[in-house]
Amino acid sequence: MKRKAALLLAGMLVCSAALAGCSGSNQASNDYVTVGGYKGIEVDKVADQEEVTDEDIDNYIASVQQQNAQEVTDRPVQEGDIANIDFVGKMDGQEFDGGSGQGYDLTIGSGQFIDGFEDSIIGHNVGETFDWNGQFPDPYTGNPDFSGKPVTFTITVNSISTLPEVNDDFVKTVSDESTTVDEYREEVKKTLEESAKDNYDYSLQAEAWDAVLEKAEVEKYPEDEVNEIKDQLIQQYKDAAESYGMTYEDFISSQMNTDVASFEKQAEEAAQQSIKQKYVAEAIADKEKLTPTDEEYEEHFQELAESYGFEDVDALKQAASEDDLKDMVLQQIVQEWLADNCIQVVNDSAE
Repeated sequence: MKRKAALLLAGMLVCSAALAGCSGSNQASNDYVTVGGYKGIEVDKVADQEEVTDEDIDNYIASVQQQNAQEVTDRPVQEGDIANIDFVGKMDGQEFDGGSGQGYDLTIGSGQFIDGFEDSIIGHNVGETFDWNGQFPDPYTGNPDFSGKPVTFTITVNSISTLPEVNDDFVKTVSDESTTVDEYREEVKKTLEESAKDNYDYSLQAEAWDAVLEKAEVEKYPEDEVNEIKDQLIQQYKDAAESYGMTYEDFISSQMNTDVASFEKQAEEAAQQSIKQKYVAEAIADKEKLTPTDEEYEEHFQELAESYGFEDVDALKQAASEDDLKDMVLQQIVQEWLADNCIQVVNDSAE
C-alpha cells in the first residue's frame, strides 16, 4: 500500500471476436483493450468456506494470551512459565545439527523437548547459564541416529513470563465488546467466520480476475504510462542499492541474480501487466456502470485508510496519488462484480 499503487494496478486488453463467449452484450472495450466473455466466466470451484471449530477459537485465544504474556523478574522459572532460552546441544563434545537455538520461547511442561530438558530449567533465574546432561529416548523418531545417546545441553535463561488466566478480567483488557469469557468466545467466533469469508471471497475474486485477464488481449500500450511505471520500479531498486552502499549494477546482480538489461526488461513487462489490469478494469466498469462517483470514491478511500492503518485519508493520499488510489478501488470493485457473476465449475480431471 505504501508503494505506488500504479505499480500494482493497470491494464489494457483486446479480446478478439474469435474468442469464445465474445459478443456485443458480453464484451467491453476502450481505446486500449477489448475483453469478451467476462460476464458469467467459468472458473474452477473454490473450496467452501471453512467452518470455525471450538479448537480454532481456543487457538485464537491462546495466541491473544501469548501476546499479553507478563514478564516475571522476581523469581526463578516455575512449571507452566514461558522461558525464553538459548541452548546448545553437544554429543561427545561436538555440536550437532538441530541441537541449538536462540531466543526460543518454551512453555515449561509442554513436552516439546526430550524428557528432563524442561524440568532442568525449573528453579533457574534470568541470566543463569547451566549444563544439563540427558539422554535421547530409544527409539528417537526425530533422528534415529540419536536414539539412546547421551547429550549435554548448555542452557541460558533470557527471560521468564507467564500467561494471563482467561477470565472475565482478562477479557475486559483485550476486548472492547465483550465483558465475559462466553461473550468473548462468541466475538472470536464471529471474527474467525468473517476472516474465513474474506479468504473465500478473495480466492473467488482472484480466480475470476485471472480468468478474465487470460481472455483479454492488448491492442497497444500507452508508452508514457508504461515508461513511468517502469522508471518508478527501477528507481526503487536504485534507491535500495544506494542504501546498501552498492552500485545499481552490483545490487541487481547480487539481489536479483541477473544483469541490468534483463532486470529492466522484467520491469517493463511488470509495467505492461500493471497497465493491462488497469484498462481491463476500466473497460468492464464503463460497460457495467460500476465506476463510483467522487463521493463514493472518498468513502472507499476511507476504507482503504482504515484497512492499511493510515491515520486518515490525507495520510493515505500522501502515500499514493489520488489517481492511483482510484485505480485500486475500481479494480477491487470490478473483481467483486466478476466474482458475483462468475460460474464455478467442478474440475473432475485429476492427474
